[in-house]
Amino acid sequence: MRAKGIAYDTGFVRHGEISLEKFDLDVVRRDLTVIRDDLHCNAVHLVGGDPERLERAAEIAAGLGLEIWFSPYPLELAPAEILGLFADCARRAEKVRLAGADVVFVTGVELSIMNSGFLPGDDVMQRLSRLLGQPQRMQEAGARLNGFLAEAVAVVREHFGGRLTYACIPFENPDWDLFDIRSFELIRSAEVADVYAESIRTVVAQGKPVAITGFGTAAWRGSGAVAPRSMEIVEHDEAGVPVGVKDGYVRDEAEQATYLREVLETFDAEGVDGAFVYMFALSNYTHRPDDPSRDLDMASPGVVKVFEDLTWEPKAAFGAVAEVYARI
Repeated sequence: MRAKGIAYDTGFVRHGEISLEKFDLDVVRRDLTVIRDDLHCNAVHLVGGDPERLERAAEIAAGLGLEIWFSPYPLELAPAEILGLFADCARRAEKVRLAGADVVFVTGVELSIMNSGFLPGDDVMQRLSRLLGQPQRMQEAGARLNGFLAEAVAVVREHFGGRLTYACIPFENPDWDLFDIRSFELIRSAEVADVYAESIRTVVAQGKPVAITGFGTAAWRGSGAVAPRSMEIVEHDEAGVPVGVKDGYVRDEAEQATYLREVLETFDAEGVDGAFVYMFALSNYTHRPDDPSRDLDMASPGVVKVFEDLTWEPKAAFGAVAEVYARI
């Protein structure tokens, strides 16, 4: 596997609110150095909704010699707003690339379900619920998305001269002629475990380099079987802020570690060009070891656990990723 990576959160923006209030460049530099030296990554997927933060993080990653996947992550935006975000980020990504860094621009992630204008519904859960058992609706969403992606790629290419990709859900079926790398959000669960390796083999066999993004699971017993939904054990307040963990779940870091080790080995065996574990840290899912009912880190896909003061410690998954990346 050529690109051994992980996603790094610079702050997700939804309805004008950012998930990561504090963005300290010294902390970013420390984290990205750990990603390079201790996790043995040679690439990082920088995700977030603030163009300035993405650019600053990319500059630091460039200085560390990491391949940069510059990934604006629109949430609940209309298509015109997404195009504005992409144009701004493309200009910034090009500055980093022209300074000598290896930069891939990610022209969106799961756009059809994460934003308005592609599927009916006021939020991601409504959109997903209306997709179940509706193949015609999936096809229609894919067609609308492809029309948008053609426009988005034209906008990005006005400002950015490097490689492009799009991180898709398979049903979106993007026009890969638009992109240099084919990226898939392919998450193993119990329902697909018996065909998972074959599905990876199939997409790799179709031509262009393949990257797998967005995969991972949380740190509770049984999470691997429901990995795409492993964060759903969290309870939220009326404002949508995570506040606690539902009853009946048991912390199990070993489950998360085993899951990541197995899927990374599958990717390497099947000839995937790049993999980006989701993710390094989810800072608003705080680890509270003395209060299991509020130990939000149980639901976090992060390979480190973040405390109230924003310090962190490695989880078992950290060691699993580091071991595989050092070996392959």
